[in-house]
Amino acid sequence: MPLVRVNVLEGVFDSEQKANIVETFTDAMVSIEGEGMRPVTWVIIEEVKSGDWGIGGKAISTADVEAMSAG
Repeated sequence: MPLVRVNVLEGVFDSEQKANIVETFTDAMVSIEGEGMRPVTWVIIEEVKSGDWGIGGKAISTADVEAMSAG
């Protein structure tokens, strides 16, 4: 049974977006393993506290991600 863990910064995604993440990752696993795996594919979204995630030696905050998304 596949288990997909997705880490995101807290406060970046709302409930609808998280549901979309679950659906999209499930669909991706089913496309690889077959439709029979849909009912046993687990997707866990784990939120990481703002500032507890770093990229390139710099801690990233929720505000940083929102600024990146805005362009």
